Amino acid sequence: MYSENVTTIKALGRAAKKLINAFPDQRVFAFYGKMGAGKTTFIQAVCHELGTPDNVTSPTFALINEYKTDAGGSIFHFDFYRIKDLEEAFDLGYEDYFYSGNYCLIEWPEKIEPLLPQNVVEVKIDVQENGDRLISAKF
Repeated sequence: MYSENVTTIKALGRAAKKLINAFPDQRVFAFYGKMGAGKTTFIQAVCHELGTPDNVTSPTFALINEYKTDAGGSIFHFDFYRIKDLEEAFDLGYEDYFYSGNYCLIEWPEKIEPLLPQNVVEVKIDVQENGDRLISAKF
């Protein structure tokens, strides 16, 4: 279990590092949160902690972005907000990514929940009344 209250943008790096360290053997992370909760912003911090120098942006229209790490690995960032049915995820070849051993960071996983692997880490971002973000995760 992981839980972190994030009060500033600068604190996201620390929270991302703690998340990665809390689940050292996991590679598939599903990010849940309302529109505007900060999923993409937190994923940017996670990607930078994982060692990518790439510009991390939401793959809203492309559905998937690949980022290279300094060590030569890949990070796959998915955004399933715009898919209409599971067939689109099949067409994308989701299995090749989810079972590749590379990090897979998924926004809007509720759209493809039946396809998520059993070893997925569920990351929930809740916006607090004061604007802070409570980030929690479980495996």
